[in-house]
Amino acid sequence: MLNKISEVSIVIAGEAGQGVQSIEATLVNIIKHSGYNVFATKEYMSRVRGGINSTQIRVSEKRRASYVEKTDIFIPLEKQAIARLSDRIQKDTLIIGEAEKLGDERVINVDFTKIATKLGNAIYQSMAAAGCACGIIGAGLEKAPAYIGKMFSPKGDDAIKSNIDAFIAGYDEGRKIATAKKYRPGLKSKLAVENELLLSGADAVAIGAIAGGCDSVFAYPMTPATGVFTALAAYQHRAGLVVEQAEDETGVINMALGAWYAGGRALVSTSGGGFALMTEGISLSGITETPVVVHLAQRPGPATGLPTRTEQGDLNLALYAGHGVFPRIIFAPGNTRQGFELAARAFDWADKFQAPVFILTDQYFVDTYYNVPMFPINAEPPEKYIVATTENYKRYALAKDGFSPRGVPGFGTGTVCSDSDEHDESGRITEDLRGISLAMKNKRMKKFAAIRKAALAPELYGPRKYKYLIVAWGSTLNSALEALELSELEETALLHFSQVYPLHRDAGKYLKKAEKTVALENSQTAQFASLLMAETGIAIKDTILRYDGFPFAADALAVELKNIFT
Repeated sequence: MLNKISEVSIVIAGEAGQGVQSIEATLVNIIKHSGYNVFATKEYMSRVRGGINSTQIRVSEKRRASYVEKTDIFIPLEKQAIARLSDRIQKDTLIIGEAEKLGDERVINVDFTKIATKLGNAIYQSMAAAGCACGIIGAGLEKAPAYIGKMFSPKGDDAIKSNIDAFIAGYDEGRKIATAKKYRPGLKSKLAVENELLLSGADAVAIGAIAGGCDSVFAYPMTPATGVFTALAAYQHRAGLVVEQAEDETGVINMALGAWYAGGRALVSTSGGGFALMTEGISLSGITETPVVVHLAQRPGPATGLPTRTEQGDLNLALYAGHGVFPRIIFAPGNTRQGFELAARAFDWADKFQAPVFILTDQYFVDTYYNVPMFPINAEPPEKYIVATTENYKRYALAKDGFSPRGVPGFGTGTVCSDSDEHDESGRITEDLRGISLAMKNKRMKKFAAIRKAALAPELYGPRKYKYLIVAWGSTLNSALEALELSELEETALLHFSQVYPLHRDAGKYLKKAEKTVALENSQTAQFASLLMAETGIAIKDTILRYDGFPFAADALAVELKNIFT
């Protein structure tokens, strides 16, 4: 029996098409607008209908932003959901649903279909389920009518009324269960939370791109990257964006390069399989020194792999994509704030350093959302580094620092010439192998020194004087932070890299200070630990790796950390 807890983990599962996503969206919004911290993430199968999808929603007094295995309330909409998520059902888990259909004696019966049918249509059962979850935790009733009214306003008054009635009926059932089980979560709402942002990783990258001056976005739909593309499509009129779904990934990258060549700031959003098809375009960016920003949302491969699951398996793909040698930058945000800030920075650095910049996320990152305080927004327009050309302009002039002034066609009186073959200072093709050809190679690599000098330092969480160190990158940040808190390990710190290439010059110093270090990665081969070894010469022997398509769960990770460090 559950009593006086300060946070609740709700898991809802059902077939695609049964309204799991609608329940998630309803619950998360109503709970957040009621003043409670909320976190939601989902897992879904790669099929249009069938299979079991699920969502986890955490409601808490303390700000939480990570996935956990603990399940306090489980609402299965189908019998198969109980079998599939059986490892998440604990002794105290309340299982709520239609007992006859689910055929499990542990189920506390609430007939959502009967409630919905009484209101005129079985489709309202998802709203009844959302209301039941709110009723158990005793939250959301006041805010529900307004949110539901807004949600269903395009469908008319009858739909609004029926959905509100279904929510209230479900809420009443939830209160009966809470009373019978003496379930008192004891959650306290906070006014400040109501006014915070409710943001997914995809939203964060999208609005960060706009803040960075993105004026066009090109993509071929590919899970899980499509979330960023569709978010930008939703903002296109307000933000003045050009949004184009191209015929294939080759078209996508070349459209983006064309936009940058003409003076625009384009974003490409893709996943591993699509990115692989773009590598020739990435090389074109390298030799023509045309900036480009690529959002690469990772998923398990190879080939189509597990397209709706998560993994950090494409670091090497981003690191080595393209032929030949040229500078590049790779960001990997760990939370939504970093997603916003790094997306904005990606456009500035791509323009400033005339190089491709990658934003490396994954399915878990883009599909997860939680409330966060408002981000500070720079009121100044993004700086642009384009110069007006003169009659003697040379696009690839041999500048001492490697940065030739970048002109664009039509801006100034000069001629802008560019070629994917090796070229001279004016951009004309050359095969002067030991002359201008070598000078161009050396010029391009000179830029790398400036890029490395600007590299973002990793962030250290925990004691400055540490004995043990956890090294993480990208989307594992929040799970690692909560796991560190839950484990109560002493003298243990977390070092998180949000820029994974090139590495900050102090990366090795952090590693040298630790008596024992463990690398935490959502991949099978610890690609980042290998990169650290190559860049610093320091090997990390201990690893915690997960590569089954799921993200790290903070509570399970805490146990693993204890096993390693105690």
